[in-house]
Parts: sequence; structure tokens; C-alpha cells
Amino acid sequence: MSTIRTTKSVCPECLSVIDAELFVREGKVMIRKECHRHGMYEDVYWEDYDQYQRAMKYRREGLKLENPRTKTLKGCPLDCGICPEHKSHTVLAIIDLTNRCNLNCPVCFANANNPTVSHIYEATRLQVEQTIDNIASNRPVPPNSLQFSGGEPTLRDDLPDLIRYARSKGMDHIEVNTNGLRLARDLEYFRNIFEAGTNTIYLAFEGVTREPYIKTKGLDLLDLKLRVLENARKIGFDSFMLVPTIARGINDDQLGDIIRFAAKNRDIVSGVNGQPISLAGRVSSEERRKMRITIPEVTRLIEKQTDGQIRQSDFYPVPFVFPIFRAVGAIKGRRYPDFSCHPACGVGTFVFVEDDRLVPVNRFMNVERFIQSLAKVSEYADAGKYLRAKMQLLASLRHVKSGLLKDLIGSLYKEGSYDALSKVMKNFIMVGMMHFMDAYNFDLERAQMCVIHYAVPDGRLIPFCTYNTIHRSAVETKLGIPKSQMHQLAQAVILPVSNVKRSHTESL
Repeated sequence: MSTIRTTKSVCPECLSVIDAELFVREGKVMIRKECHRHGMYEDVYWEDYDQYQRAMKYRREGLKLENPRTKTLKGCPLDCGICPEHKSHTVLAIIDLTNRCNLNCPVCFANANNPTVSHIYEATRLQVEQTIDNIASNRPVPPNSLQFSGGEPTLRDDLPDLIRYARSKGMDHIEVNTNGLRLARDLEYFRNIFEAGTNTIYLAFEGVTREPYIKTKGLDLLDLKLRVLENARKIGFDSFMLVPTIARGINDDQLGDIIRFAAKNRDIVSGVNGQPISLAGRVSSEERRKMRITIPEVTRLIEKQTDGQIRQSDFYPVPFVFPIFRAVGAIKGRRYPDFSCHPACGVGTFVFVEDDRLVPVNRFMNVERFIQSLAKVSEYADAGKYLRAKMQLLASLRHVKSGLLKDLIGSLYKEGSYDALSKVMKNFIMVGMMHFMDAYNFDLERAQMCVIHYAVPDGRLIPFCTYNTIHRSAVETKLGIPKSQMHQLAQAVILPVSNVKRSHTESL
């Protein structure tokens, strides 16, 4: 057993900040901590130390916010808002429109529709617009990506208006994070949010058979998920991200099938973004051991289930792409968002689909040398050597073997726009995952580098994992309304699920 580093974490019972240690045992990265009131806790941090070491090579320091919203008073992570201690700016902002939902899933990290929660949290339209204004005021890099989430955001009839408002404030990329029930049943509503400016639907998609839905939702939702995709084709919508919550023994045997399903439907599916389960709330150590799965194990299973077409070594941590946006920004004389989250937060790869084969992008380019070449572009530009920086940018294309890919990247260099990036992405499916933390594996070093921030009506921007682990309950209680005052509204808007199949006798 050897120590990797020390950090701060939280007690899963009282959420007090406590010391923690990352160490190696039997080839796995573990986290251990002790609360003087509630005892010792130990959990898996990453299931493969070699993969952890490989990921840490790509750690990057991003830009901090010039205008943090809170002061350093109690210490991180209690001052989230964002406080001056935070090391990254916002890349993706999230606005929860409601904590109501038309499902009651036990694996929901937002704890939506929980009958024990006393308040309904639902921002008014004016509050949402003011929150969008607040996001847009970030300096030095205002984010251009916004996700509407919840609860279930499609319970809001004013969602199309909120999407239009966000677009008017410079949000080029709008996502709606949904279970899809309303989009399956209400084609006109789907059309309205599409025409309002939705770029991508983040669709909860637990598998390609019925069993994972029954295990995680208590309902057979597969037919409704497929109907959402059918409705998308009817209205011309063409950008879904399939989002399975991955849990050991639930759907970890379906990873390859989900990716193949995405490839087969790539006319409307942009990729798969898995989320290894975040174990919110109090769970027993036995339950944690049973369900816990981390990024290295997921990528290993993907390699096995795709017969080696997508290998574990094809995945790179999110900050791997950091030099691309820094290089294009240096040439264009502007700043793009820094993908500077902690390397342990997530990984991804991009895959061409050739007939029935899945071909990761690194088969067409030397990605390591490509990224190293782009890093030099920023160095030259920062030193005022702009001509040399431009020459270096063009020289980076020599590491790209495919003519089509070279042309696409060249157009991205030339335009440096969201549309140019979208054209590149349309030729791939993305396969990635983000492993959000819970109170058991919480690592302050990761939290301080978070680039996905919840924007709440009181003006704060709260990092994803600290919000869901520490702050969500307090925010929803403070800004919410007692359920007794919202009963009629909730009953009027929540969609029935009585026609959803509850058996799994059929199979795809």
C-alpha cells in the first residue's frame, strides 16, 4: 500500500470537511477518510492505478473566474458560489428548472420527486432569465453552452421561451437533459423546443433491453425511448446524446450494445456519454461495493464488448483537448472555454463508423503528436510570434492521415466557430463518460477544478459535485415553495405513466 496524495473530503453522514488519503492497493486507487464522529470510510476511487497515472499526465491549469460570486469564508467546498479558491471557469452551465419529475428513480443524483423532500423548487421565468444573464457575465470567458435540467425540465411549458432567451444571450449550444417521456408523447412540444434552438437532447438511456429500466426505474421504458427517436426523425431533429447511468450488475454488460445502437442511429445520435453511478444519499458499504464502478473498469468493458474495436487506450481524459482550443484562440485573438477539469473526472474518444466497424479517431491521426504540436502554437502566440504560431497551426495537420479529417480540422482552424466545430463532430460519434462524485469518493482537488457549474437564482454558480453532494438540499429548501402550495400545479403538469409496460417478457 502506497500513498498517492492527501486531499480533503466530506463525511457521508454529517458532510463535515475531513482529511482524506488516496492510496494504491492491489492495483486500485482507493480513498480513505475518517470522521471523528462517524468513523472510517473507504471506497474505490479508480479501479486501475496504471490508467490513473496515464490520465494524470494530461492535467491542465485553466483560467480562474475574474468575477467570483462568493468570498472565502468557511473554506472550500462550503463557500461554493463560485469562490476565489476555484481553479476553473464555467464551460457548461446547468439550470435546474424544477425538482419535480414524472418518474421516481432511486439512482437520481438530483433526488428528484423524492416524497420526503418538503419543498418544490421551481424558478420563475424571470428568475431563469436573470440566471442566464448572470452566466453570460462571466469573465474572462463567458460560457456558450447551457443545459436545462431538473428534475424533469420538460414539465415546464415555458421551456421553448427559456431556450430562445438563452440563445439571445449568446448561448450557442443548448442542451435539454430529459427522460424523454414528454417528447415521446407530445410531438408538438418536441417540435417547439427544437425550433426554439435546442442543439442536443441528453436522453437518459439505460440500455437496449427492458431489464435495466425495470431495475433502475421500476418501469419498462424502452418503447418510450425508441419513440423519442422516431419522433425526432419526424421533425428533423438530429442530435441526441444517449446517457446511461452505469451500475455494476445493472447495465454494465450492455455498454458495447449501447455504442452499436448509437452507431446504427448516427443520423440522429451524436454519441454516448455514460455516467458511472454516483451513490447519492446513505447507502451501506455492501451496496456501494455491489454497484460501484469507475472509469477504468467501464473502458475495459467497452474494449471487451466491442471485440477490441474501441480499446481502453483509445480513451483520453477531458483536458486532453485543452491545447486545441487554446491554439485556435491564440490565432483568433480570443479566448475559448478551457476544458481544464481534473483528469479523473471524465474520458472520451471519437469514433468513425465504417459499415459495421467502429474506428476510433486515433487510427487516422497521431493524436499525441497532434496535441503536442498545438501546445506550441499557444507558446508562440503568447510570446508575440504570431506568424510562427500560424505556421505551427498548419504544421499540426501533418499528424493527420485522413484527407477528410484533415479538411474538417482545417475548416475549424479557419473559422474557429461553433458551426465549424459542429461540422467536424457530425462525422463521428462521441463515446465518453463523466464520473460525478458522491459523499463517499469526494475529492476536493477534483471539485476545485470542476468546469460544469449549476447556476441558481440567488446568483451563485456551484460546481456540479459539490452542488449534488453538499448544497442542493439547502438551495432547494431556501428557494423552494412548500409542496402544499404547489400541489395543484404538480398534479396538472406531471404526465401519467400508466401506459408504460411493467413486464420484461419481450426482448429486442
